[in-house]
Amino acid sequence: MSNRRNFIKTGVIGAVGLNLLPAINSFANEAQPVRPATAEKFKLRFAIASDGHYAQPDTDSDKFYGDLVKWLNKEHADNHLDMVIINGDLVHNRPDLLKKVKETYLDKLPTPYYTIPGNHDFADAAVWKSVFGYEDKYAVDKGDIGFVFANTADTKGGYVCPDYNFMKASLDAYKDKKMVFVILHIAPHIWNPEEKGTFVDCPEIVALLHSYPNIKAVFHGHDHSLDGIRYTGKLPHLFDSHFGGSWGTDYKGYRIVEVTLDNKITTYQVNASQNPILNTNKL
Repeated sequence: MSNRRNFIKTGVIGAVGLNLLPAINSFANEAQPVRPATAEKFKLRFAIASDGHYAQPDTDSDKFYGDLVKWLNKEHADNHLDMVIINGDLVHNRPDLLKKVKETYLDKLPTPYYTIPGNHDFADAAVWKSVFGYEDKYAVDKGDIGFVFANTADTKGGYVCPDYNFMKASLDAYKDKKMVFVILHIAPHIWNPEEKGTFVDCPEIVALLHSYPNIKAVFHGHDHSLDGIRYTGKLPHLFDSHFGGSWGTDYKGYRIVEVTLDNKITTYQVNASQNPILNTNKL
């Protein structure tokens, strides 16, 4: 899977006012970047994680989910979270287990949470609504900030482009907001020819996203080996590794996004499992 990791890690994206910090270790003994500990410092602070793959054979998926709940409860206790997003592949080819994942694990998260299907959830609007109470595409209004979620897979695991009409209507409704974040499990763009089977080519969707200057970032899961940033034009697409499953980055973790009161955005990836320890140097 290493050939999938041709992503760009960078320090500052001036075009969209988005600061990117390198992946950090959670719960490490060594000194960590100082993070504000009070909710009043942020307009919104949230975590995004993906790819739990509950019930994938030969994996300890109960541990994966138990760890995620533990990590995010600690994150909330230490620094406050306003919400959590689970960006697809909650289960592994077992939509009948979505309810179990919700009731056993996700309902124990410390904040409101939002989910969207991935290609391994085998779920459509009816299935998603029966479990979570909302369909497989929807928008969330957080005052100055809007979120647009859309499904990128069919019920057999095939990759599909997000619903264009829904996306346009939602983005039109949010065109006057300070910022919008878009949540799509599978990225709608193929960056490298060898990734033709990894992402889906949706030029109309990419053009649509580029036409709204208040869209500040698009968040994806799906490729467990990606934990950084790629671009279509000047629009950043951010990946969050994985918290479950049998392949991908050596570590498991999640991404934090912080929006300050003056609308500055910072995001960083957390190596919650400490495997391996990141950013360590011997001099």
